[in-house]
Amino acid sequence: MTNSINEMDDADLFIVTGSNTTEQHPLIGTRVVNAVERGAKLILMDPREIPLARYAHIHLRQNIGTDVAVLNGMMNVIIEEGLLDKEYVDTRTEGFEALKNTVSKYSPRVVEQISGVDASDLVEAARLYAGTKKAMILYAMGITQHTTGTDNVKTVANLSMLTGHFGFPSVGVNPLRGQNNVQGACDMGGLPVVYSGYQKVDDPAVKKKFEDAWGVTDLNDKPGLTITTMMKAAEKGDLKALYIMGENPMLSDPDLGHIELSLSNLDFLIVQDIFMSETAKLADVVLPAACFAEKTGTYSNTERRVQIAHKAVDPPGLARSDWEIIQDISNRAGYPMNYANTTEIMAEINKVTPSYAGITHSRLEKVFGLQWPCPNEEHPGTAFLHKDKFTKGLGTFLPCDFKPLAEVPDSEYDFILTTGRVYYQFHTGTMTRKIDILEREAPKALIEIHPDDAKRLGIRNNDLVEVSSRRGTIRLKAEVTPRVPRKVVFSTFHFSETPVNLLTNAAHDPVSGIPEYKGCAVKIRRIA
Repeated sequence: MTNSINEMDDADLFIVTGSNTTEQHPLIGTRVVNAVERGAKLILMDPREIPLARYAHIHLRQNIGTDVAVLNGMMNVIIEEGLLDKEYVDTRTEGFEALKNTVSKYSPRVVEQISGVDASDLVEAARLYAGTKKAMILYAMGITQHTTGTDNVKTVANLSMLTGHFGFPSVGVNPLRGQNNVQGACDMGGLPVVYSGYQKVDDPAVKKKFEDAWGVTDLNDKPGLTITTMMKAAEKGDLKALYIMGENPMLSDPDLGHIELSLSNLDFLIVQDIFMSETAKLADVVLPAACFAEKTGTYSNTERRVQIAHKAVDPPGLARSDWEIIQDISNRAGYPMNYANTTEIMAEINKVTPSYAGITHSRLEKVFGLQWPCPNEEHPGTAFLHKDKFTKGLGTFLPCDFKPLAEVPDSEYDFILTTGRVYYQFHTGTMTRKIDILEREAPKALIEIHPDDAKRLGIRNNDLVEVSSRRGTIRLKAEVTPRVPRKVVFSTFHFSETPVNLLTNAAHDPVSGIPEYKGCAVKIRRIA
């Protein structure tokens, strides 16, 4: 997030896109609802009639995968009507002419034909956003989980820069992270192309820095594999061993048949987790890890805030903190690690990660977290990014053209399946499905289908239906509802009994490597 959660309280307008906020980020969703009830405006971009829609002043129900076209259309209106922040564009950005040339092709009428969004609604949304000083964009995986996910994010940033909504309180582009501490994992180098603090592995100066810090030579300077490319390499036999921590790809990854084939083809699979997941059942070795309440360490949340948490109870059985397990394996593998505690680990993070340099355990004991970048121990942390100028100097417009889904409906597979979560279950259910009250509220997956489609196919509420894609078939009960558009169906991926990701497409974004969970072609028929 470029800005902070607290700043939502003072925002005058929100664009929420690709985020079922009240269900998946309920504390942040509550902030948005409270702000709207105090008078803020809400522009919602979502194909489904999600709960937040009842608070929206404008609901743009775009066709699945047409986000770039809609956002380009808003910028077309803003430029054509002179609503851009010209001084901001002239002094703080570069590449405007290229953006102008690209979005000139996306008139409201053209966008309506592509996206299904009414041209007048698009114009109203553009005028409202451009004309509001304190306007925040919130997005989540409905934007990123596409083969054009990187283009979607770039286009969101283009819209924000065009209107001067960067570098001030209560503005900016604010991704809402999908899981606890996923921000911290990325910050600490849990990506195949960077070390901690997003320092690139192929930068010779960065390579030398970490070699010196760790007392080694010849660190690999080649970017690694993403999850999707790991699975392809495992299938081919090019990847021999895999170490999975706190991840359950046998339920969360697309095209589960291919995932099982790939994992089974490994010579050696290690899973480190707190419960016996579907993936752990395939492992050669399972390493029991401590849960959040059983260990001390820090968490970095979606607003870049690092907070410390202390061990409350001892872990059961042989379970231990992740860092202790990793340290023991490293020592036995030949590289000595001798950390006594997480304070010593954080001290190393402070030395090698400029954005975390001032975030020490001793400081975190005294404050409600610190937001990076925090370059030294006197720095108070950074509430919002890009004040006065962008981190790189000038902000660069990166125009993108609309590209369709990797797999579009045809005469046989005539529906689009999109996936998401429900309020009562989390991710693959390894934790939440062990809680009786949550199971009572949401015990199984359903497939949402529009009433017109249901009538045509002879489907009623709670009928058992078969949903098939080119990758597999599942059976589950139907929920007939206008929440979804015609020719679109929606389901959740929490449930191992009906693994929806058996159907989804492993086609992925060429830059980020994220799969296209949010749209694939399926067919449906009533069973009983």
